[in-house]
Formats: sequence, structure tokens, C-alpha cells
Amino acid sequence: MAAELPLSPLIAATTQWLTSAFPSARGAFQRSLAEAQARQAVTVAAWLRYPSEFDGQLVALTGPGGAAKLDWITGADAHAHGNGREAWRTWVDEVVASWAACLLSTPRLAEAAVLTVSGSAHSGPVPADFRRLARPGEDDRRAAALLRHPDLLAPIADLHRAELVDLLGGPEA
Repeated sequence: MAAELPLSPLIAATTQWLTSAFPSARGAFQRSLAEAQARQAVTVAAWLRYPSEFDGQLVALTGPGGAAKLDWITGADAHAHGNGREAWRTWVDEVVASWAACLLSTPRLAEAAVLTVSGSAHSGPVPADFRRLARPGEDDRRAAALLRHPDLLAPIADLHRAELVDLLGGPEA
């Protein structure tokens, strides 16, 4: 899984953005379950968006673009982020966040995406387990109620949903 290393900052930052924008309101265990689901969705989305090691290295070199548009859409830009302590926000990838939102809110897309990346250049000799994303349990659903809510995620998911659906061959539902 050498190709994941260049994507690690992007995956971490985009996961943090999603869990900050759509937080779990409960305790540490619930927040951990929600973060695991977000990280799995972001990882799958990043692997789809940057399918080769070269793609990962290129985005690591150029940078993914940042969270400004996503913040504006969710209203998070009302809080000043220019204090220098949130440099991670520059590593948020808008398309990856949008695709992750699609995966979290649309089970058929999540299943198709997990199937697509299972044989990709990113998967190593040990298959990655995306069960919390593709087959969430009741605890997972409760912990990530906001993070999986289709109506709340729609403004983010709809930004790049068409490209994801095209990439996956149209498994919309």
C-alpha cells in the first residue's frame, strides 16, 4: 500500500473536515466510530480520485486545494480560520470530501466504490476492510447520524456526485 503514503495528509485532513462539519454529539466512543466511518469513506474516495501512485505523488506535490469552498457551503466560514493553527485545512480535497459524503449517504454507491477499489493499485496483499462504510452496524449509524444524513450531506455530496456515479458505472439509489 505504498501509494497511500502521499495521500495520507489529504485523507487525514479531509476526514477531520468531515467530522468537524458533521460531528457526533456523543462521547469518545461514538466520536471514534464516526471518525472511523469518515476515514473509510475518505480513503475509498481518495483511492478512486487518485488511482495510481503517480496521481498520489502529483497531488502531494501540488496540494489538493483546501476547505474554503466547503466551509462556505456549510457556513463554517463564519468562524475565522486564519489564525495559522489550522494549516491542515489546506490539505482538504473538495472532490474527495464530496465523494466521501456520497458514499456515506448512499449505500449502493458505497458498495460499488468499495468493490472498485478492492483490486486497485492501493490495495496491498492484505485486503482493506471497509465494513463500517459499506455495512455499518446500528452503533455505527447512531454514532454518525449527522455524517450519514442524506439531506444534511446533500450540499457537499451534490458538488461532484455526477462524476462519482459516472466513474462507478451509475449505481445510483
